[in-house]
Amino acid sequence: MDADPYSPIAEPLPDRPARIGADAPTFETMGEEEISPEILGKRICDFDLKIEGRPLEKVIERFRTELVKRGITKLHPAFYLTDEWGVPEGTVAIGVPFYLADAMLLKVHKKKRAGLVEGESDEDVLRYLRHEMGHVVNYAYRLYTSEEWTRLFGSMSRPYTEDYHVLPFSLDFVRHLPGGYAQKHPDEDWAETFAVWLTPGLDWRERYADSPGALAKLLYCERVMESLRDAQPEVTSAQIDYDTRAIKSTVQEFYESIDLGEAKIPRSLDGDLQIIFARRHLDPLNTSPRLGDGSLLLKRNCDYLANSVYRWTGVDPTLVSPIVNHLAGRAAAFKMQYPLNERDEILVDLSGFLTALAMNYQYKGKFVAG
Repeated sequence: MDADPYSPIAEPLPDRPARIGADAPTFETMGEEEISPEILGKRICDFDLKIEGRPLEKVIERFRTELVKRGITKLHPAFYLTDEWGVPEGTVAIGVPFYLADAMLLKVHKKKRAGLVEGESDEDVLRYLRHEMGHVVNYAYRLYTSEEWTRLFGSMSRPYTEDYHVLPFSLDFVRHLPGGYAQKHPDEDWAETFAVWLTPGLDWRERYADSPGALAKLLYCERVMESLRDAQPEVTSAQIDYDTRAIKSTVQEFYESIDLGEAKIPRSLDGDLQIIFARRHLDPLNTSPRLGDGSLLLKRNCDYLANSVYRWTGVDPTLVSPIVNHLAGRAAAFKMQYPLNERDEILVDLSGFLTALAMNYQYKGKFVAG
């Protein structure tokens, strides 16, 4: 069987050093070797985790410069390492995921979270920083207490839950972070709107010209930020109560504690998978076509597919990833093959198939509605 030269996932490069930032390992360059028990058994608080003197510091300095250029000079956020991105309400402190400060922990996170890395490069880290800065501005100036803010974004008192239903491409929301994040809660809607406004070089007026709801929010953001240019923030506290020094669990325990629900995989997917591969046609003029292994194609692209589905549906990659792995196992059982020159078409079919399953999960709570 010929190797599939078209797969976007290259072979591991063990001699290539792992780095954070613009040169960070990507889905293509990170190896697949097992994580050592020593790493998994070590407490997170015992790692040498810090921002200062690490690549993260340069990204944050770049972000500070970005803020100054946009006229945000009276508000000075603090940055610290914790379990996930976030801003404690009532503070101007931005929490940055600890795994971005250590190459090995970044690798563990990728494996445990089906390749989902919220900050896989300098530009991606900046994308999240812009979003979190939106929360900082909201809390520092108490924007959420105004009638106009509430009318545009909704009430801050609305329950905040991890489960939210995404309406893809809604004209009422901007799209910045993956997963339709602006639709999660009014606070996130504002933060996403602010992040789009803040993004250098982005002509948001043109991009959202035909999205009246989203455009109204952006125009409000521009107006309110201009009015706050010389205003001192009401909230300046950077006090935090949960940084990496407080994470006493081991790496293994930390990831085992993340409850992502359960994905039940119906047997009927076998038939759908067979249809996807069976519809591939062989060139009648090519009597010796190069064939790819369907199972290998799925395995190599598991993280890619799971994260692509997440971007447009908001369904966590660790729920979609078992579906892809299940399909890979079934493809192996049925010895499914495909012409290598039709690899892209296969991936398009698989992506659409998985997205349809994910939307079922969003609205029905299960991948196959019944």
